[in-house]
Amino acid sequence: MSASSRASAPPRVLTVAGSDSGGGAGIQADLKTMLALGVHGMSVLTAVTAQNSLGVQGAWELPVEAVRAQYRSVVDDIGVDAVKTGMLSSAELVETVAELIGGTAVPSVVDPVGVSKHGDSLLAASALDSVRTKLLPVATVATPNLDEVAQLTGVEVESEDGMRRAAAAVLAYGPTWVLIKGGHLSGDAVDFLTDGSEEHWLRAPRFDNRHTHGTGCTLASAIASVLAKGQSVPEAVTAAKEYVTGAIAAGFALGGGIGPVDHGWRFGTGGA
Repeated sequence: MSASSRASAPPRVLTVAGSDSGGGAGIQADLKTMLALGVHGMSVLTAVTAQNSLGVQGAWELPVEAVRAQYRSVVDDIGVDAVKTGMLSSAELVETVAELIGGTAVPSVVDPVGVSKHGDSLLAASALDSVRTKLLPVATVATPNLDEVAQLTGVEVESEDGMRRAAAAVLAYGPTWVLIKGGHLSGDAVDFLTDGSEEHWLRAPRFDNRHTHGTGCTLASAIASVLAKGQSVPEAVTAAKEYVTGAIAAGFALGGGIGPVDHGWRFGTGGA
């Protein structure tokens, strides 16, 4: 590739996550989000799931050496401007990915995926400590939902008032920023972003739409995509929140259960 063509390439974002065969979450959601936001998406597959609108019927983790080889193959040749992590089901996998990210000097967005939208566990209990002590310390932004906050810290959040306490508990493990996602609370969809001193409350209307599969993956990938363009964490989170709010509003029925958000809502695709 010539220097001129290399200069014209879009920002590069790498997702390290599991596959969702139904296309609504995981690697598939990540790559759709990256395309929609104008960056070049690349992937390191950590697990294969048999998954549809009704739930996860099976999951098969890839060997650590396969994950490491994919990561090195992409980063050492193509390079990367931001990394996003999703489903990392075992302690060994969490520790390997944390080591890889720690050695890559770009922003990282850690979505500490614990449970699927359908309530299926996607993280072994034995891996929780590795997430706390290895993965969160290398995160530029951690994006736990309230269930994941409780899983990681024991802090139960039942109202907006508890979100600061939740953020402090997650920040204690070492990420630079934490975005506490309050989507499980009633009222407006409120998220809380902080680095321990600076605070941002992000609010959006709550839509009467149950087709929200892939929301967390989509938000984290959107944040990574905007960070890859060189914007600040608050700017990236604000832009990502706007994108995912539109995707939720346009979410559509697919199969017999919970349908996906519409990653192409800005282009009039999907079910809109």
